[in-house]
Amino acid sequence: MSPPLKHRTLASAIVDRLRQEILAGSYPAGSQLRQDALAQAYEVSRIPVREALFQLEAEGFVRIVPHKGAIVSGLSLDEINDVFELRKLLEPRLLASSVPVLTAEDFDAVAGMEAAFEEAMTARDISRWGLLNADFHMALYARATQPRTLAIVAGLLQTSDRYTRLQLQHSSSIERARIEHNELIRLSRAGAMKEACRLLVDHIELVRRDLVAFLEERGKG
Repeated sequence: MSPPLKHRTLASAIVDRLRQEILAGSYPAGSQLRQDALAQAYEVSRIPVREALFQLEAEGFVRIVPHKGAIVSGLSLDEINDVFELRKLLEPRLLASSVPVLTAEDFDAVAGMEAAFEEAMTARDISRWGLLNADFHMALYARATQPRTLAIVAGLLQTSDRYTRLQLQHSSSIERARIEHNELIRLSRAGAMKEACRLLVDHIELVRRDLVAFLEERGKG
């Protein structure tokens, strides 16, 4: 039996749990998420479960299908292109706004998050890769003065989580991510904003290309 849900509202707690279970593969693409079964498992009414499923639909994790309910979404080439193109547009803007006012303590925090990311990759702790990658990026953007853009990018990084985990399965991608993250820190510390923003765009684009190639290759199989 699942442990009782205790934090924030019931709906947001269910969103968090279901999102992690989808990312972990407990609910593969095409799985049906039945409101009554989930309500029984979490020992709640169907109302917060229904709210959670609508939120997960907005995040792209499920599709609400008439007469079938919530179905776990598959990996989508269109979504990859959309999400990563948006990231390429918005994240350099946040980086350019945030980095000039990051403190030494802020940079230490960024470096600490990168170290945690590398530790998780070394340990093959797949469940943490996407979250730690998002934490690293958001720490670099933390002092940006565009709160709406920050909220949008946070959502895009959350959506990217399942794709980031997939892309980092390859050792070459892991090593490249490590090198690019550390170079991004170095350029940002040095105040080389044009170079840092260019690297960030390239970094996001390379991940997109890896994922597109993976899905296209899988489609041939």
